[in-house]
Amino acid sequence: MEKHELVVIGGGPAGLAAATTAANAGIECLLIDEQANPGGQIYRAVGTIPEQRATLLGPDYNYGRKLVDQFNQSSASYLPSTTLWNLNSQLEIGILRDGKASLISADRIIIATGAMERPVPFPGWTLPGVMSAGAGQILLKSSGLVPAQGVVLAGVGPLLLLLAWQYLHAGVKIHAILDMSPAGNIWRALPHLPGALLAHHYILKGLRYQLQLKLAGVKFFNGVTEFHAVGGDALEAVEFTHRGGRQRIDSQLLLSHFGVIPDSHLSRCAGCDHSWDANQLCWRPVADKWDNSSVDGIAIVGDGSGIGGAVAARHAGRIAGFEAARALGYISEQERNEAARNDQRWMRDDLRVRPFLEARFHPPAELLSAPPDETVVCRCEEINAGAIRTAIHAGHKDANQVKFLTRCGMGPCQGRQCDNAVSQIVARELGDKKMISGGYRIRPPIRPLTIEQLAALNEGADPK
Repeated sequence: MEKHELVVIGGGPAGLAAATTAANAGIECLLIDEQANPGGQIYRAVGTIPEQRATLLGPDYNYGRKLVDQFNQSSASYLPSTTLWNLNSQLEIGILRDGKASLISADRIIIATGAMERPVPFPGWTLPGVMSAGAGQILLKSSGLVPAQGVVLAGVGPLLLLLAWQYLHAGVKIHAILDMSPAGNIWRALPHLPGALLAHHYILKGLRYQLQLKLAGVKFFNGVTEFHAVGGDALEAVEFTHRGGRQRIDSQLLLSHFGVIPDSHLSRCAGCDHSWDANQLCWRPVADKWDNSSVDGIAIVGDGSGIGGAVAARHAGRIAGFEAARALGYISEQERNEAARNDQRWMRDDLRVRPFLEARFHPPAELLSAPPDETVVCRCEEINAGAIRTAIHAGHKDANQVKFLTRCGMGPCQGRQCDNAVSQIVARELGDKKMISGGYRIRPPIRPLTIEQLAALNEGADPK
């Protein structure tokens, strides 16, 4: 079996920074990336994008070029377009590339798989014409595609403002922005404002986006409830309640967003301990201050360890690179501490805004845990919320028991899309406010793998 000193999983800001730092310290390092080019979701296509489109996406996006350049100049190896289907506590990694499955291993692994958009089932969310805001941004970054007939943006979180601002400068008609944050979030966030002002550039940027959108005539609806996407064979309109009145906006495209959560399936597959974060409403790995997980030799950094944003992820990646150098004997503990000191301070300063953002954009509980019975929750197996509640009240007391009975979470996505939703429905029905019953038990393969590919399993892969 091919073996590496260090394998970094994920080519976003944390993974790039970790691999570059480790390689510069002399470690033999391989970065495995699901994408065809380094950058991850936040810096997607940053190395190949036309200049005009890069300018449209803003200066934060363009910073990714510096990270990619530094990575390309390092001695780290790169394995793009590679899917992981397994990771275990013996630090063995199952990969799938060019249709061939392989196994490799490492002395140390850094998981930097980042975040994923929080899947939230709401009435009509499976209609053609309803997509996530992240998917809309991927089309913009990777192909320059924008909605030709206009768009409604709806949900919770700062990504809606950023995407609307980018669409505005791309000439897209924005029918409306529907904010589903509860009105009480303002008061929930207020105590965190003094701390957030220490990272005030984030708040000023959000206010600037909002001001420019309003000056351009974009309609904002705050405190939206009872939100439905309606249509026959495809989306025709969105309907919602605003200030006690029922509203309807005709649109062929709805982009929804309800915040992001750590992409934790790989770390859970490896057996790393996780705990429920009540502020971010997600499972996140248990780790020490150097991001070492509960499994010896596996560190988890960036948004995959808890949502902090791209800047914090860059610092966390560098810190993880220094810690890898210490763990593998390239530098002493004192040298690691000195090398990581500035990144630790900068990351701490950058994260000061997080408590404010988490409170301001806290999704409403009803939205996450109380979808109507007829709403599909597991898209792969077409299991609706009513079937899940029936299973719970028949005596199945956690998400895994519901999964065994209904098959929700057993489709091609292996529960990535319904894990959080099913867990929250179970917790609500059982009055479990601390989510102690847990989410799905994650087992390989975590991505689709055919029997033929498994039978032809090769050991090792050739990095570029």
